[in-house]
Amino acid sequence: MKSQNPDEIMRQFVSGELEINCLACHNTHPGQDQAEYAAQIEKQNFRWAATASCEFAAVKGAAAKQGDTYDPLMSDAISVEYQKSAFGYRDKVLFHISKDIPPKRCYFCHSNFDINPGHKQEWMQNQDVHLNSGLRCVDCHRNGIEHKTIRGYEGEPVTNQALSNAYTCRGCHLGDGAASEIIGGLGAPRPEHPGIPEIHFEKLSCTACHSGVMPAKTTYRTKTARAHGLGTHDADKSPEALPHIVYPVFAQASDGKITPYKLVWPSFWATLDGQNVEPIEIRQVRRIAGKILQSADSEETGGWTEITEKQIAKVLKAFDEENSIEGKAVYITGGSLYQIVDSKLTETENHPVAKPNMWPIAHDVRPAEQALGNSYCEECHSTDSPFVFGNIVVDSPVAKQRNKTKIMVEFQDQSPLYMRLFAMSFVFRPWLKIVALLSCAAIAAVLAYYGLKAIGCIIDFVTEKVNPNK
Repeated sequence: MKSQNPDEIMRQFVSGELEINCLACHNTHPGQDQAEYAAQIEKQNFRWAATASCEFAAVKGAAAKQGDTYDPLMSDAISVEYQKSAFGYRDKVLFHISKDIPPKRCYFCHSNFDINPGHKQEWMQNQDVHLNSGLRCVDCHRNGIEHKTIRGYEGEPVTNQALSNAYTCRGCHLGDGAASEIIGGLGAPRPEHPGIPEIHFEKLSCTACHSGVMPAKTTYRTKTARAHGLGTHDADKSPEALPHIVYPVFAQASDGKITPYKLVWPSFWATLDGQNVEPIEIRQVRRIAGKILQSADSEETGGWTEITEKQIAKVLKAFDEENSIEGKAVYITGGSLYQIVDSKLTETENHPVAKPNMWPIAHDVRPAEQALGNSYCEECHSTDSPFVFGNIVVDSPVAKQRNKTKIMVEFQDQSPLYMRLFAMSFVFRPWLKIVALLSCAAIAAVLAYYGLKAIGCIIDFVTEKVNPNK
């Protein structure tokens, strides 16, 4: 969508328009450099970004440093240098174009990096089971010439619903909603799930057991390519770089099934009008809140500059006194909403507008032997199960909220008491099975005893009929 801002439109005469770069996916040459593409965008070199990212060209200069009257046809402040050996007969260049996109092309935008102490390093981990089996991302995430790539989740609103249903977990492995020729396609095995009660398939998504890292007592923290710019030249490599994304969080999805999610807690200054919240423009935040927070003697920990409730109150009062915003100034962080009521700072915990932002995860997919609950039921059904009672870290710069956690079951629309009592029943289930088996054996022995006696009576009766004088 093109900008409607006159200043931005005029600026495009200098920078050019940022158009879709088809080479980003379809150029299979190892020299295709998406990090350089991102670097050129930061320089506002929109017109030259695609050229700079290919394997035989380099771009020098930055449109961001040029004035509004800069003419790229009349100046060499921004120049392109080509690799001469790339040009062959009649100065033609061979592009390594392919419709079979390799997974590495997807990874630049869709990758994760775990930063947890004690967690397995990347070289020790297995890839997604589908990639290990030789599949590519585009084998499941398909699209036509319109490039509307299917994401592969059930109920996805797309034009070709049949195609979308076919490439969900259930569509490919179970055939639900898929055409007959799709079932078992690409070597997909049909899972039997022996011994698993049917209720599990009504309450859990496939990814709940098969996707992501195995849950632990406390959620892990991860970096993503989209949030942290992984792979770009200026990416913050600090393990504490914001935003702090935690996972896996097992929460109830819109379809009622428990699904693994990634989660980030929002922290921002805003205006409140009834139940409507509108973030305050960042320039105003820097001008008003920046002075108060920078002047304080604060300690930077966990990627945040630690702030106190006293500082929050000062900032909110400064916003209200200046009258430069419409509505009441509030601060949202860690699931709480702070506001000034009767000249005092109040905190409303679990406020609806302060809910964490979550998005479902599906990769990396683990094989059946590594599925959650495959070893024993108590992996999920125990009083200390991370799946139900794991701790979700609440991320916030407020000193009071440091080390605060929430329990996983709070996101599953279930009563913590009920789930704990239900989990406790599994402690006695082995005993119940033994008692049930012994009871069955005792009943079988009694039935056998009386059955034999009944056979004896029948034999005696028949004998008397055949030989009454005996």
